[in-house]
Amino acid sequence: MSGSQNYINHVALVLDASSSMSHLNRKVVEVADQQISYLARRSQELDQETRVTVYVFANEVQCVIYDKDVLRMPSLDQLYRVGGMTALLAATLTSQRELAQTAQLYGDHSFLTFVLTDGQENASHRSSAAPSKDPGELVRAVAEMVETQGDNWTLAVLVPDQMGKREAMQCGFPKDNIAIWDATSTQGLEDVGQVIQEATEKFMVGRTKGIRGSRAVFSTGGGTVNKKSIEAAGLTPVDPAGYQLIPVARETAIREWVTASGHTYRTGCAFYQLSKTEKIQARKQIAVLEKKTDRVYTGPQARAVLGLPDTEVRVKPDHNDDFTIFVQSTSVNRKLVPQTRLLVMV
Repeated sequence: MSGSQNYINHVALVLDASSSMSHLNRKVVEVADQQISYLARRSQELDQETRVTVYVFANEVQCVIYDKDVLRMPSLDQLYRVGGMTALLAATLTSQRELAQTAQLYGDHSFLTFVLTDGQENASHRSSAAPSKDPGELVRAVAEMVETQGDNWTLAVLVPDQMGKREAMQCGFPKDNIAIWDATSTQGLEDVGQVIQEATEKFMVGRTKGIRGSRAVFSTGGGTVNKKSIEAAGLTPVDPAGYQLIPVARETAIREWVTASGHTYRTGCAFYQLSKTEKIQARKQIAVLEKKTDRVYTGPQARAVLGLPDTEVRVKPDHNDDFTIFVQSTSVNRKLVPQTRLLVMV
C-alpha cells in the first residue's frame, strides 16, 4: 500500500469536567472507554490507523492523552477528574490549535473532534489557555478558526439545550455539527455515546469513499435530500402505477390498514411515514417522496441519498421542505400514526 492511500484518523474527545458533571463522572469514563474500544475495532476492520487525543476542561484546559494509537489506549478512569467552571471556548481553541501541529506527512490525514459540555461557557476569559480575556473576542476567535479549518477537519459539539445550540452557532459551528443531549441523566450520556458512535461510523465509512471532513456529522437526512442529491445518487422514480399513498385516519396496525384499504398484505409491501426519531436496521428499505409531485424514489441509493450507512442507525424525521421519508415495515403489528400517510407497493 502506498503512503498516499494510508488513512490516518486523528479523533479527539474534548470533555467538560466542570463541577456540574460530577453526577455523571463514572458514566463519562464508561462512555469514553466504549467509544475508544469501538474505534479500535473499526480501525482494524476498515484498515484505518486511528490516533486518539483527550482533553478535559474546567477552569483550565488539560490534554491528558495526545495522539495515541487507539489500540494502545488506557482507560480514562484515572484521567477524568471533575471540579471548577466551564472554559468551553478556551478548550475548543486549544484542542484545535494543538492538533493542528500534528505532523501530516505520508498518508491521508483527517481530524475529527467531539466537544462535550453540560453548560454554557463561563470561565475561558480567566483561563491561561485563552488568547484573549474578552469573551466576545473569544467567540470571534473560535468562529474564525472554524471558518478557516481545512477540508480534512471536522469539529462537532454536544450541548445541553437550545441556548447552548445558539451559542455554538454564534461560534461558527456548522448547524449539523451541533447535537443536543440530556445532561440531567446517565441515560442522556448513554445516548451521547450512541450519537458519537454513529457519527464516527459515518465519518470512517466516508473516508473509504474519499471524504475527508464533514459539516453535517450529526445529520441523518434533512437538508441532504434535494433534486441534485437525488440525481447524483442515480435515483429514478417508481412507476406511479406501482404504488399507492393512503392517508392514515386513526392509530391502527399496518396490516389491518393495508387490507382495509383493499390491498393484499405481503411482508415488506408497506412503508410507514417516519414521524419520530427511531433506529432503522441496515436491511430496511427507504423510500423518498417528493411532496410537490408525489413521485416516489426507492432502492439502495435512497439510503445513500439520506447519508445513512449500511448499518443500524438512529434517524430523525426529515424536516425537508420538499421530501418525506418512508421506511419499509417488516412487522404486521406496527402502529401507524394518524395524520401521516402509508405507502403501499402494489
